[in-house]
Amino acid sequence: MTDLTNGLPELGEIREGFRRSGRHTRDFNMWLVDRSAPTPDEKEILESVPFMQGEYDFSTILGERVYSNRTLSYVFEILDRDYTHRKTIQTAVENWLMKDGMAPLYDDHAEFYYYMAKCTSVDTEDSSGGLTVNIQFTAYPFKIGEFEEGNDYWDTFNFELDTTQPNQYQISGSQTITVYNTGSTGISPKIIASAPMTIVKNSVTYNIPSGESQSETFRLETGANPMTITGNGTIQFLWHKELI
Repeated sequence: MTDLTNGLPELGEIREGFRRSGRHTRDFNMWLVDRSAPTPDEKEILESVPFMQGEYDFSTILGERVYSNRTLSYVFEILDRDYTHRKTIQTAVENWLMKDGMAPLYDDHAEFYYYMAKCTSVDTEDSSGGLTVNIQFTAYPFKIGEFEEGNDYWDTFNFELDTTQPNQYQISGSQTITVYNTGSTGISPKIIASAPMTIVKNSVTYNIPSGESQSETFRLETGANPMTITGNGTIQFLWHKELI
């Protein structure tokens, strides 16, 4: 296993772990020694035709790949020679992680993102010097940006993954704009309009009501999303980027 604690034997500062439901693993003096977050498995739709070489792959028939939930695994060490005390800590950790269903999991390794995850197991093993804790989560396949797209938080900006763009537009008559989704999957944004408007995107017309609305039929595909908006007032697109 890879040592991710950067100096566990020296008992320095606990550097990494995760935060969930208002608590962090360092609150329990848990030293991270291994993390596994493999990419999710694709939901493949394959059809084989007799006498055909290979097979048909309909997995991307909707325009993008679809994934199953992913598995996140962690191994921690709790250094405590007092048997009674570490068993109390064990009970506290088990109840902390197993009480919730799907909830945000903030892994220090994925700064400014979180997973929607449910803890499926907490397995512990005693040793003479402490406790080994194996934790497993099942999670939504994409990690989700902590901040809405279009924010101006310069300290969180990543030149490899992000783009600068407004998320609110002043419309007077008809205007063509391009909204960029730099995530790995299509998103249905929340739309806030000060007056009724229409959006033409990919030759499809969408009627946008005044106020807040959201529909799975209107999606921002990955990459550039050119559209023409007609109306008078302001319109805002709110969403959180999702990445593998």
